[in-house]
Amino acid sequence: MKDLDKQVQDQRMSCQQALEIYQTANLHELAKSAHDLRMTKHPEPIVTYIVDRNINYSNICISGCKFCAFYRSPGQNGGFVLSRGELFEKIQETISLGGVQILLQGSLNPDLSLSFYQDMLESIKNRFPKIHIHGFSPPEIVHLAHISKLTVHEILKRLIKAGLDSIPGGGAEILVDRVRQIVSPNKCSKDDWLEVMRTAHRFGLKTTATMMFGHKETLKERIEHLNALRQLQDQTGGFTAFIPWTFQPDNTALKARKLTSIEYLRFLSLARIFLDNFDNLQASWVTMGPKIGQLALFFGANDFGSTMLEENVVAASGTCFRMGIEDIENNIKQAGFLPKQRRMDYTLIQ
Repeated sequence: MKDLDKQVQDQRMSCQQALEIYQTANLHELAKSAHDLRMTKHPEPIVTYIVDRNINYSNICISGCKFCAFYRSPGQNGGFVLSRGELFEKIQETISLGGVQILLQGSLNPDLSLSFYQDMLESIKNRFPKIHIHGFSPPEIVHLAHISKLTVHEILKRLIKAGLDSIPGGGAEILVDRVRQIVSPNKCSKDDWLEVMRTAHRFGLKTTATMMFGHKETLKERIEHLNALRQLQDQTGGFTAFIPWTFQPDNTALKARKLTSIEYLRFLSLARIFLDNFDNLQASWVTMGPKIGQLALFFGANDFGSTMLEENVVAASGTCFRMGIEDIENNIKQAGFLPKQRRMDYTLIQ
């Protein structure tokens, strides 16, 4: 294989090249190429992060994803829907701790109508007009369209009017239908996920793109996922960041070998090179821990994610790393970078 830096610079990486590079490239050369690209996009030695909270408004779900240890089926003990009082208390606490955003995600709850979501958004915006609502992953949007007998376009139009500001990339898992049929057979298809994002971008909403890997997919299918994101980003430019993390198998019905830190870092670097039209890549310290999060900053990542004042889904699998603002900033500084708080669209907070 010719010099990796030269190969990366010569032309846009194809899926076949990505496969070969992941399998054969020297780890340090791969990291160097990814880090060089990251520094080209962001020449200043800044690493960003956001202060927010992941609020799960409900865990009652008909999806039955095999990788999820958090959900409860309808009628099962432990199911909940947050009251407005509980929701407001969580948001107020987030704001008091310096939070600028809530990540509002729930489940495919068959008993919650579109009006529930509209009322929830409106009540949040009426009480907390400055909070940014980053909410409802594509499977939730598709589910709402199905039970409401409305189009995705109409669902998004109504949610935006009610106060939705942006959409997270949850529910992507692997954007290959063969894999989705195994791990989350009741969730939306690859094309449906992409269409929600395409429609959101047409409305002017910014969204993130995610990937949960290390379960039933092949390496080739991981690259198919990256290619689907790159193609849509070419069309719309609406993704602000790519956020990959490894599957955490404990306490779930989906058995798989937990990926090593090297496998995570290797794929993160490949993603930085392949996703040439994405400005930002996020380090996943929530699943990998703070020290691997620091290393990720030299393997292509330029963002340290969120303080996640609350996180339930990954924690339900038994993986539980927590960091506050001071911890995040110290980890970034120790890696030799300057920490800066940001908003969802990556504008900096002075």
